[in-house]
Amino acid sequence: MSFSNLFRKKKVQDILDQVAKNEADGHEALGKHLTARDLTAFGIAAIIGAGIFSTIGKASADGGPAVIFLFIFTALACSFAAFAYAEFASMVPVSGSAYTYSYVAFGEIVAWIIGWALIMEYAIGNITVAISWSDYFTGLLRSGGIELPQWIQMDYLTASNGFKEASALMQGGKTFENLSESLQAAHVAWTTSPTIGGFHLVADLPALLIIIIITALVYRGMKESRNASNLMVVVKLCIILLVIAVGIFYVDTANWTPFAPNGVSGVLKGVSAVFFAYIGFDAISTTAEECKNPQRDLPRGMMWAIIICTILYVVIALVLTGMVNYADLNVGDPLAFVFDKLDLKWMSGIIAVSAVVAMASVLLVFQMGQPRIWMSMSRDGLLPKRYSKVHPKFKTPSYATIVTGFVVAVPALFLNLTMVTDLCSIGTLFAFVLVCAGVLVLQNKKDIPRGKFKTPYVNSKFIFPILLFVGAILAFTINREATMDFITNEKQIYDPATIVTSLNENQAKEIYTHLTENSVHAQNESDLEQILSTIAEDDLAYKEVVDSLPIDDSLKYESGFSLFKHKIPMWIFLIALMYFAVWSWRQNLSLIPLLGLVCCLYMMAELSVWNWIYFTIWLLIGLSIYFGFSHKNSKLNKSIEA
Repeated sequence: MSFSNLFRKKKVQDILDQVAKNEADGHEALGKHLTARDLTAFGIAAIIGAGIFSTIGKASADGGPAVIFLFIFTALACSFAAFAYAEFASMVPVSGSAYTYSYVAFGEIVAWIIGWALIMEYAIGNITVAISWSDYFTGLLRSGGIELPQWIQMDYLTASNGFKEASALMQGGKTFENLSESLQAAHVAWTTSPTIGGFHLVADLPALLIIIIITALVYRGMKESRNASNLMVVVKLCIILLVIAVGIFYVDTANWTPFAPNGVSGVLKGVSAVFFAYIGFDAISTTAEECKNPQRDLPRGMMWAIIICTILYVVIALVLTGMVNYADLNVGDPLAFVFDKLDLKWMSGIIAVSAVVAMASVLLVFQMGQPRIWMSMSRDGLLPKRYSKVHPKFKTPSYATIVTGFVVAVPALFLNLTMVTDLCSIGTLFAFVLVCAGVLVLQNKKDIPRGKFKTPYVNSKFIFPILLFVGAILAFTINREATMDFITNEKQIYDPATIVTSLNENQAKEIYTHLTENSVHAQNESDLEQILSTIAEDDLAYKEVVDSLPIDDSLKYESGFSLFKHKIPMWIFLIALMYFAVWSWRQNLSLIPLLGLVCCLYMMAELSVWNWIYFTIWLLIGLSIYFGFSHKNSKLNKSIEA
């Protein structure tokens, strides 16, 4: 096998000729129903979901009102990437999205990798949304007096991990009633679930239900999916505008002080959650073959969706942090929470219903994107031919749609929400990075047919190095302490929950005795985590107390390689910046896609090293499939052999 064959590329003209042939004879052709308005609606349907109804709460609690800057930064990063997507979509208006674009820019092996990563984005993204939908749906049933058993409304991993954490905290003196609601629910689900040979039957059945319904709708046809999506978008936009209109009268500007209570680090802490809120605009590009005028409408749909959603996110964040103190927003349903706290029960009910609709619309768009990626890969011979089968009546990729339903439904029964959210984010960001890089690689090639849309060109030769220099000055002046701690790998103190949950029973008793003898807490307080959490309100006092605890330093501090491994993604990012500076200087790179590349790679670096490890394992599995099946069955390979 020749190494160069791994990077064999598809020609844009060949792709366009094949699409034209499909449309002429009706073979494997998809129905054309979508306009710019429909694409914008799909974008809004995908973006306004879990972000505005769930993750905005945690991000606001970490960053305070200043979380709006994180939404703006993320929107800019997505906009830079959207320019790159729009340019490719205009150039190659087919259903493959970033997979097809990478095939043109980098070659087959990179296209396979990005296609495999997109499977992670859409499939795991759908798992995440299905789990969130289940949470809101069961909450809505609960408010109506219908209580489902905990073990059929929670995934296996959440129940198992929650039971272990709850047991550790109760061992440290916390009562069951003082556990968080989520830990109480996990403990109940685990202890009340049926068991077979010691295996606990815990599965999220409502998540399975919504996946079956959405898969059936997507299978039925694009026109039906479009109509359902448009209806759901209208419903949730009306609800969001109602939330803003009512909530603005309850805003207390005193809650906006301090505006950034935890500084820049607090704002950036929510980068994964906020980015997840924007995932989905790229799914629009998978519908290219079903657009009436893709070269004009795809760029418009992407941009309008991002602009509208960013304005709504920023306004909602300001209203929420103005209605209550930012610290109270660390809840799973922040919109319903703030109105419930202000005793506006009727609004909480409306929001709960709209959240169920919003989550379903996100699931719809993601569930449309996945089969179309598989269809494109199958057309190229990288997946079995049946994946490119188009239903003769419904004009949808029927087999791929059914398989997608199974791929999403089964893991949704068992997987943990946090794990799949971060995996979805890293898969999506990786796709964004390659699409932005693809535009940069192709920018100076004269033999590539260009579409009607082209990213505005600004030479980055001098601008990008200057931006890096300014960033370095800010890091070593305004943020000097954090920068030096990062470089020197200064040990980091564990938070109270981490310390307490890592102790065995004897260690917990020993620490409690130590704190009692040193009069660190009230005599009637037996909750070890609560004692340490109260002390942690004063950083210096907390460090002093933790230093004195009679346990090994490894239980008190994270240091050495254990700490450094979490910084590896950021070091990769910093090294990449140096390479980009040289690349931009030598090639006069376009600034907008370069900034998109940098912003998306930075957000990847903010994810934990474990996400990078899981993502690498996923890619290795994909490569084994490529070398075992796809490489030899590739249509490009067959054309070379012929």
